[in-house]
Order: sequence, then structure tokens, then C-alpha cells
Amino acid sequence: MSRHHQHTKHHHHHPSSSTMKEASMAAALLPLCLCLLLLLRGASGLLGEQQGGAAGCDRIDRRIRALEPTRRVDSEAGHTEFYDEHDGQLSCAGVSAARITIQRNGLLLPSYSNSPRLAYIVQGKGSVGVVIPGCPETYQETSSSHQEQQEDDERRRGRRRGEERRRSSEGEESESEDEEETGRRSFEQSIRDEHQRITTVRQGDVVAIPAGAPFWVHNDGDGALVAIAVYDVSNSANQLDPTSRRFRLAGGQTSSEGRREGESESSEPETERGGEESYNILSGFDTELLAESMRVSREVARKLQGRNDKRGNIVRVRRGGLSLLRPATERVTDEEMMRGVNAAAGNGLDEALCLMKLRENIADPMKADLYTPNGGRITVLNSQKLPVLKLIKMSVNRGVMRRNAILAPHWNINAHAAVYATSGSARLQIVSSEGRRVFDGELRRGQMVVVPQSFAVVGRAGEEGFSWVSFQTSDNAMNAPIVGKSSALRGMPADVLANAFGVSREEARRVKFGRGQELAIFSPKSGGRRSSGHRDMLAAAA
Repeated sequence: MSRHHQHTKHHHHHPSSSTMKEASMAAALLPLCLCLLLLLRGASGLLGEQQGGAAGCDRIDRRIRALEPTRRVDSEAGHTEFYDEHDGQLSCAGVSAARITIQRNGLLLPSYSNSPRLAYIVQGKGSVGVVIPGCPETYQETSSSHQEQQEDDERRRGRRRGEERRRSSEGEESESEDEEETGRRSFEQSIRDEHQRITTVRQGDVVAIPAGAPFWVHNDGDGALVAIAVYDVSNSANQLDPTSRRFRLAGGQTSSEGRREGESESSEPETERGGEESYNILSGFDTELLAESMRVSREVARKLQGRNDKRGNIVRVRRGGLSLLRPATERVTDEEMMRGVNAAAGNGLDEALCLMKLRENIADPMKADLYTPNGGRITVLNSQKLPVLKLIKMSVNRGVMRRNAILAPHWNINAHAAVYATSGSARLQIVSSEGRRVFDGELRRGQMVVVPQSFAVVGRAGEEGFSWVSFQTSDNAMNAPIVGKSSALRGMPADVLANAFGVSREEARRVKFGRGQELAIFSPKSGGRRSSGHRDMLAAAA
């Protein structure tokens, strides 16, 4: 072995003190480097999310259009119309929307969604059941007919004899199973039906439906029930992709639900996208396993799966209507409250959630928050009025304007707004941060437009007036009026406005006080005459 090789080997086994110090420092710095790496990755991920959200609003600066439903799905007793959720303005707001029409005595089958939603009843009336998983069934009906009990007992005894013969042939004996079966039969004998609360809805009602909560709707009125629903797909409760997925608990696919209009044979099927056109979730389970898990026959399990059910998502209720349990009043009684508290305490859920109110009417003129006699009114529904909206993280405004009245120029401070026209029409103008008019057109009944956060908007009602409902992506949405009482310009000194706009001080005062005490909705011009109230405001400010 050469001297050089021996020297190298010697140094390998006996490192110098400087080398040992460097190794020690590297070992000490390694955890710090790992921490910095994780922080940088987290920051880059957050930046990516922010950029991703901003990317959805890129096109919003160029042009906005009034939206009509682009897809319709027909069912046996109604239809569902969908607005294109891939449209730039809806994706910017992080919402999707659908309009549901249920014919008389129609039943919207139970389903749930990955995102929370708010539904506004445009017309009609009906019953809505929202099931909060884990909450108790506070509506209960016990068996009271002795004859029915005897008939039920006889049927159970027959099933028991058949089960015993099967076990005997298979050589099975299980005392615990017998005890369990006895307990189950005793329960079935004492309870005819039980379910969670049912809410009666009518025109003007807003219904909040949390993510993952199954719900159903029955039209028990004399005409069609029409509702507009907006889903907050950007809500933190949605851990899937930014689309609204509806998971059916019942029903099957109709022949008209095959593909979208213009969709080619090679297009990705809607079933894989998780949209409205899909079978119910039970159809994906093995029939025998489903039957055993529910303790029903295979025939019943096959019916639950609905693979041959072509009625669609809205079916007609059989003759005789629905038999529902409901009290004389919808107010929660003391007994129901106590039952809900006691039952909810054992499953880890806050009893307030189980008994939380999910509906509020905003069509009543007496509930208006803002009112101008010759202009119109606006009703605000936020989490302060309906606490469940704090969970939904959305709020709703409803407005009614007289003919030619003006919606005050304003911007939304902390939310996007999806504005749906319920009647009449209005000319709206929406302006971006660059001062570009991105929307200048008429919004008619059944159309929707998104007013992005901080974009300025102004409107004038048509000859038939205008009413709308605005779904906002904050449970406590706020807006800032530009002019009028409590407005941005009213809060600034007249000299600041005079210098900012290059106008005289008198003209600045007219800008500030021209609308007097009017707020949110302005009365239309009447022959160019200024009211004495406006003159008094100007005189007082002089």
C-alpha cells in the first residue's frame, strides 16, 4: 500500500478538529433548514391558493354578462335549471346556482351537497326537511292501535319462525342475536315513525342548508313551487374541487339526463363529474351487503338502489299525499327543546345546532331595514338575524324598487354578490378598479349577474319596477354607498371634495347633500324640482 493511500486512510479514521466542528454545525443547522423549508412550502402554497383565487377573477375585469340557465334536467314532477358554474363571474365569486321547479304534489328527493347553500322561495309553498346528521329525531309517533299491533306481531312471529327454521338447518344458535332481535321488535312495536323537524316554506322565505346535510322538499301548494339556490363552493366546508356536487340518497337517472346539450359521446360522463345526472349513492354498493347492513331483503335493497328508476330527481307523490308529523305551531316547545338537549348531549354535537332555526322570511315589507317612500326598500338577512348563516358563511338581501327608482351607487366591502332578478327589470352598470364599465345592460326576471367584491354598481328600475334577491359570500356582508346619507362622500369635508374633483365648494356641497336623507334606494327625478328637505340640508350645511 502506498504512503499516499495510507495517509488518506489515516485521515478518514481520524478526522481533524475543524472537520468535526463543521459536521457539528451542519447537524445543528439541519433542523433549522428543515423548518425554513416547510415554512417556505407553506407560504408558497398559500400564495398559490391566493393566486388561484385571483386567477378566477382575471376575466371579470373585461366583461360581465347577464346569465341565463344553460342546462335543464327534466324529472317526473318538475325540472332543474343550472347556470354555467364555469362562467368567469360565478367562478370568481366562488358560487354556483340552480333554479328548481317542483310541480304540485311533487317531491324533490333527498340529497346532500359538498357545499352549503341558500335557497330563496320565488313562488309557491311547501314543506322542507333538513336532516342534521347526529341530531335526534324530535318528532315521534307511537303506535296506538291494538289491532295494528296484533297484525304487526303476527307478521313478526311469521318472520321469526322462518328465521328459526333457517338457523336450525344451518346449525346456528345465538342467544345474543335472539335478545337483540327481541329488543329491535319491541322498539318497532312502540314507534310508528320519527323524524327531525319539518319546516313550512312560502314565497319570500330563505332556507339555509349546511354542507353534508340531507334535505328534501314537498310541494303541497296549489301551484308550482319555484326556488333559486346558490351554493358557496369556495366555503371551507367544501374539501373537494370548486364545483357543487349533489349526492342523491334516492332516485335514478332519466333518459333526458344523459348528456348536456351539444355534449359529444366522447365527453366525460356527468356521473364521473359528480353532477346532477347520476344515480343515487346506494346504487354503488353491493346489493347483498346493503341489504344486510339495513336488515332488509335483497328485493328492497334493489329498490333503494333505484337502478331501474327513471323518474328523475323530482317525483310525483302517490295518491293520498305525504303523511308528515308536525305540531300545530312551528315554534320549538319546551318538551322538544329538552328532548333535543338530552339526546344531543350524548353524541358530541352542540344542541344549539340541532335546534337552530334554518328559515326566515324576507318578503314581509314590515321587516325592511332600509326604506325610501318613493324609491323602495331593502331587507337584510345576515347571521345576526339568522345565526345558522354564521355556519353557512353567506347572507341574503332582498330589494324592491318602484318604477324608475335608482339603486344608489355603492360597492360591496367584504363579499361578492350574486344578484337574481325575481320580477321586473333594471339597467345595471358595474365598474372595475380600472374605471372600466364591465357590465352595462338590463337584468330581467330569471337572470343573474355577479357583482364582484369592491366593484362599484348603480342601477335604475324599469317601467314595471324591479325586485331582486342578492346572495352574498359573507355571513355579515357590508356595502359602502358612494352618495346619500352615511355615504363615502358624505363623510368627507367639502373642501376635500372640491379639490379632489376640481369643483367649487358650492358644487361639492351639492354632491354631498344632494340626496338629503335618502339611503340605498333613491326616488326618481320628478320634473327637476328639488324637495324642501334637500334645500334644508343644503342650508344647514352652509
